Amino acid sequence: MTLEQQAPPMLSTRSGEPLPTGSGMGGGIVAGVFAQAESMRPTLYGEKWAIVGGHPLVTEVGAEILRRGGNAVDAGVAAGFASNVVQVDMCNLGGIAPILVRPAGSAEVSAIAGIGVWGAGADLAAIRAAHDGALPLGGVPSIVPGAVSGWLTALSRYGTMGVPEVVAAAVDLAEEGFLIDPRTASHFATMASGLAQWPSSAEVYLPDGAAPRAGHRLRQPALARTLRTLSQAATAAADGGASREEAIEAAHAAFYTGDIARTIVDAVRARGGHLDTADLAGFRADVDPAPSVAFGDWRVHVPPTWSQGPIIAQALGILERRGIRSIPFDTGAYAHEVVEALKLAFSERERCYGDPRRTGIDTQSLLDDAHLSELAAMIGEHALPNMPTSRQAGPALPSTTAIVVVDEHGATFAASPSDTLDGAPLIPELGILCSPRGVQSRLIPGHPNMLRPGGRPCVTPAAMIALDAGRDAVWAAACPGGDVIVQAIVQAMLLIDVHDRTPQAAVEAPRLFGSSFPGGFHPHPVGDSLVFLEGSFSPEVGDDLERRGHRVVDWPANEFDAGSVQTVMSVPTGEGERVLTAGADPRRSAYANAR
Repeated sequence: MTLEQQAPPMLSTRSGEPLPTGSGMGGGIVAGVFAQAESMRPTLYGEKWAIVGGHPLVTEVGAEILRRGGNAVDAGVAAGFASNVVQVDMCNLGGIAPILVRPAGSAEVSAIAGIGVWGAGADLAAIRAAHDGALPLGGVPSIVPGAVSGWLTALSRYGTMGVPEVVAAAVDLAEEGFLIDPRTASHFATMASGLAQWPSSAEVYLPDGAAPRAGHRLRQPALARTLRTLSQAATAAADGGASREEAIEAAHAAFYTGDIARTIVDAVRARGGHLDTADLAGFRADVDPAPSVAFGDWRVHVPPTWSQGPIIAQALGILERRGIRSIPFDTGAYAHEVVEALKLAFSERERCYGDPRRTGIDTQSLLDDAHLSELAAMIGEHALPNMPTSRQAGPALPSTTAIVVVDEHGATFAASPSDTLDGAPLIPELGILCSPRGVQSRLIPGHPNMLRPGGRPCVTPAAMIALDAGRDAVWAAACPGGDVIVQAIVQAMLLIDVHDRTPQAAVEAPRLFGSSFPGGFHPHPVGDSLVFLEGSFSPEVGDDLERRGHRVVDWPANEFDAGSVQTVMSVPTGEGERVLTAGADPRRSAYANAR
């Protein structure tokens, strides 16, 4: 039966009075003929590429690179540099950029540690003694800025373009400025008290002593000069006959040696930090194979334990072994299984996550079948205690952003750049801060994530790239939100792969957040059996969780703190073509584009 032949539904008033029937032109409005939208935003479909950035301007920068023939990595790096300008409230050129890359046609995924290290002179005992066991913001927790090395390493190894091409848009946005949207304006207002403590930051981001309003043009000339320095260094090298890779290396040296490095070190040391120029000159974003776990038909790749990303893989592995595919969504049983699997994985973070170069723990061993089965067997009908796999004991910075790109050849880029603007003072000569990510190190001697000279903290930003070799399919996701990041990604993945939701419907679905572990940021507060539940879950879910021993806290629907999952899938049609689908979480400013 065609749509025109269907009988329209019978409608009536609340008192039972029937309404006239009819449809089409002149026939009145008849609800129910067309299906309701599965999501507030549409899932975007493309065949050549798809990108989801944390802000519409960031997405447009990456999309323009793709239109010009760049691959997913070129676009991701360009979007990354742009995010350090447009989303300076959420990430910074002097901050961090953990990255996953899958080259076109490859069965491998690489993890790029765009995360800095503690200076060689940092000493745990001395810092504890000097600051009464705390890590005051300003200079003390500053580590080597890792984002620039992360962006340039990805571009050199897996991209096709040069530095001038991928930073041009970021330079323009910093120099010419851009109009602040209402949501970004609200972020600056929230951060105002933090920014006000540092005159260098307040001068740029609190014009006339107040947070900028929507419609204000934000210009960042010092940041533009720093970005232009990278471009000019690469151009000079290329003009002298250098290859693309050598020119990118020249840009890397321009940031990590010379005037920029000396300025960073001087600013950090003036505020009690522990960096030296040798720490920057010797820094390089490590590139390693991304550990992985089987989940359904997918092989899910995550960063090593310098990120909390392995929680995604451990939780999915536990849930697979718990039979999550047979439990209906929006039930207490489903929520309990998800909360407990994540609780176990976070307990593993406390037990053994840290810089793998220092802990000696192979991340892949945490994803061993026997180990995951042992963890899965610990889940029962009632809530487990905090940190059930660990004997370790023990105010978050606001957030992060994310970028996900897949091109028509299957090249894939997923990153979660971070370091919020109120985490450290702006270095006025450079227009950047120096990464305060040391606040994610632990001040407990013997802890796997303890502060170590030359060591990386285990950071919360994470991403995932999954491959289905049987279908030649690829799936990527990233998300901001501190300890929420991995929990939000896991829940979106379950909805897509287990419950057959479209990417957009999956990222809009209600979400929960369990908090039964020391938080990722100093002073690492512990929530005891807390579960934060978005209001769009059915009431039965919260009631059931409480009966099982969880302490439920009600969140409003579409809560900002529930994260912002950005995801892209690329699946062949069987007719020699591919379909790319993209979902952009409306809880924040994420935006998708596809062609």
